[in-house]
Amino acid sequence: MVIAVNTRFLAMENPDGFGRFTKEVLERMVKANPDHQFHFFFERPFPPQAIFSSNITGHVLSPPARHPLLWKYWFDVKVAAMLRKLKADVFFSPDGQCSLTTKVPQCVVVPQLGFLHHPGSYRKTHQRYYQFYTPKFIRKATTVLTVSNFSKKDIIDRYQTPENKIVVVYKGVKPIFQPLDFNAQNAVKDQYTGGTEFFLYVGAIHPRKNLVNLLKAFSIFKRRLHSSFKLVLAGRMAWKNDEFSELLKTYKYKDDVIVTGLLEEVELAKLMASAYAFVYPSPFEGFGVPVIEAMKCGVPVLTSKNSAMEEITEGAALYFDPENPAEMGEKLMRVYKDEDGRKELIQKGTSIAQQYTWERAADAVWQSIMKTATNFKH
Repeated sequence: MVIAVNTRFLAMENPDGFGRFTKEVLERMVKANPDHQFHFFFERPFPPQAIFSSNITGHVLSPPARHPLLWKYWFDVKVAAMLRKLKADVFFSPDGQCSLTTKVPQCVVVPQLGFLHHPGSYRKTHQRYYQFYTPKFIRKATTVLTVSNFSKKDIIDRYQTPENKIVVVYKGVKPIFQPLDFNAQNAVKDQYTGGTEFFLYVGAIHPRKNLVNLLKAFSIFKRRLHSSFKLVLAGRMAWKNDEFSELLKTYKYKDDVIVTGLLEEVELAKLMASAYAFVYPSPFEGFGVPVIEAMKCGVPVLTSKNSAMEEITEGAALYFDPENPAEMGEKLMRVYKDEDGRKELIQKGTSIAQQYTWERAADAVWQSIMKTATNFKH
């Protein structure tokens, strides 16, 4: 079978989101199916390591698609033409977009509809593009993959999509995320917090992640308990974080807040496994990978109720209203004071996290691609 793949995000140096999903799934899926031919579509020159198997052929479809008008041209003209030339049996697109002009069956990943829920988090041209074209992509696709039942319901509710057209494929967590022994944890604490216990958040420093409310909750925790605990925020400084940056300058407990910036994955896994608890206050995600990474590291999780994170943690976390700093602060105090409850969260979370593997995700994607090609022919 000839399988064409949109690999625009595979060429990224530090893959995140679409890029990480693309890389982890494709590396496993392609190697597990050596009898099939894969054609990777790039929009710019790609690194040699992107062609990691002998059954892959790479194609650069120029020009580079760096803004919505060129996205449209790339998918509807360049991709459609190459699909015809290759006589592709199916086209897999993991970044929420597809070709509206091809007759080839398409399997498209739509992880979440953040552009509808948090439009201010997107550049205006991108937000308008997604708002206009996403329903068209979903209608055009033969199969739509998404990363949680939370997102599946959102797609169905927003676009009246038939339920049997959408397949849930949970993301995975790398084996590098695992518990650390006592001495290794102490070394990490010495490095980042001067030996002090800490709460950890991992993700972009961005308004959509709700970090202003996290700071307010941490204030409540510090004021009530007079603890030496630190708050560590690990992630890149994204755009539109002015409110957070200004608040941090005048924040009463700013000396207890450590912002690490973007960390290498090995370092991040060590930091994660050394936290007293992991706090993820984002009100809206398609999945929330850091939550499962923390659970796999043997760290208790506090996260948003009525979210995809509540779904994937299956009751093995403490949940709060992300818009209520007082409730968030109460959960910080609870995990601090209730050691037996904390140990129970760790035990349950470690067990649940084992099911979230990239092997499982890759197999589910492969089954959907095969079903897409087969059902379309019949």
